[in-house]
Amino acid sequence: MSAQYFSLGGDGSTQRSFSVPKFSLPPLSVLFPHRLRRKFRSTRSKIRSRQTPTSSIASLNTSINPADTIRALRTHHWSFYDAQYIFLAVLGIFALSVIKSPGPLTKTLIATLLMLGLTIPLTRQFLLPFLPIAGWLVLFYSAQFVPGEYRPGIWVRVLPALENILYGANLSNILSAHKNPVLDVLAWLPYGITHFGAPVVCSGLMFLFGPPGTTPVFARSFGYMNITGVLIQMLIPCSPPWYENMYGLAPANYSMKGSPAGLAAIDKLFGIDLYTSTFTASPVVFGAFPSLHSGCATIEALFMAHTFPRLRPLFFVYFLWLWWSTMYLSHHYAVDLVAGALISSVVYFIAKGHFLPRLQPGKMFRWDYDYVERGEENDAFAYGLTELDEFTPGFKGDSDEWTIGSSSSISGSSRAPSSGIRSPVSGEETWEGDTLASSDDEHHKF
Repeated sequence: MSAQYFSLGGDGSTQRSFSVPKFSLPPLSVLFPHRLRRKFRSTRSKIRSRQTPTSSIASLNTSINPADTIRALRTHHWSFYDAQYIFLAVLGIFALSVIKSPGPLTKTLIATLLMLGLTIPLTRQFLLPFLPIAGWLVLFYSAQFVPGEYRPGIWVRVLPALENILYGANLSNILSAHKNPVLDVLAWLPYGITHFGAPVVCSGLMFLFGPPGTTPVFARSFGYMNITGVLIQMLIPCSPPWYENMYGLAPANYSMKGSPAGLAAIDKLFGIDLYTSTFTASPVVFGAFPSLHSGCATIEALFMAHTFPRLRPLFFVYFLWLWWSTMYLSHHYAVDLVAGALISSVVYFIAKGHFLPRLQPGKMFRWDYDYVERGEENDAFAYGLTELDEFTPGFKGDSDEWTIGSSSSISGSSRAPSSGIRSPVSGEETWEGDTLASSDDEHHKF
């Protein structure tokens, strides 16, 4: 320790001086024993070794250089599943050409912004899996502008007849026969509130807690399920229960307005005009079959049950709750609910068998995954030899996110095939498709 002296006055000052001691810290070898320092270095190296593969899988693409998109397109291995983009383009062109409001300038601006977003990697990783959802929304909105002379006839008697044949009674009329404000609110919560916010909440939870790539598979499945439902509604228009309650089995026409049915009690209860105006101006008035409320609830419950297996009873209860609310509010027959659930189930099991990442034991967050395996486990080997699948060579895959077929976790020579090869990921590899639901197998592109 050394001392340094200071004076409080100027030259010739008679004020007293004081000294400030100068301390020097001992070396780290004295403060921390060698064993403790060695343990700290070992722990730090383990953390760094775990961060490398995880960061390449779970991180997002932050590039804003369009050249990266052009490079991805040049190296992309095109397959049959890329026809989905042709289908979505045709669907979008049809919808935009039919829509009368907004005008051409606004529609052109929206299309230009979408194309610009697809050229930037930062936004492309979110827009690609969102395209089916956007196609569904545009198609649903454009249905009101299709001229009546080009639309098929409206089926008024078929759903009530099927209801009586299959169930022996009109379940919707039975459930809605006795109403009270408590039941109105209980039916309104899933049908008028949760239904609209559940897709966003489910996507966020699956993004945080599911394997990397789960959210984009859900987004695509959700979008194509709804597109299928709207196309069926446009080709086979059917009247809902509220129409039978108001007009009986009289023939319907496209000039008729929609009805909020049981939701009108909610507007009256809260003194608002939300559901009355919304359902009266519905683009698809006679879209009872299939029920997209049932379809959305089913596909959300299935994906959430896959991501959170221990909470399956909770999702099943929500599914039944929404089924009851749709019939209580006189918006759908039971046969409509079954049809919507069947469409969602088919879409989900196709996605699960080919594209959906598998859960891994002991992994809680997306950042805990060092590799991703997609689709169902390979059961090609019998007699207890399934472990040989670990060494089965995978098909050469794709490293970009334009198809669901490229790995979101591993690219290049160290790519792990979906059959289950568990090769590590080096720190130099980049993430190119977590939000795009890509898979390794060339045959599994979507």
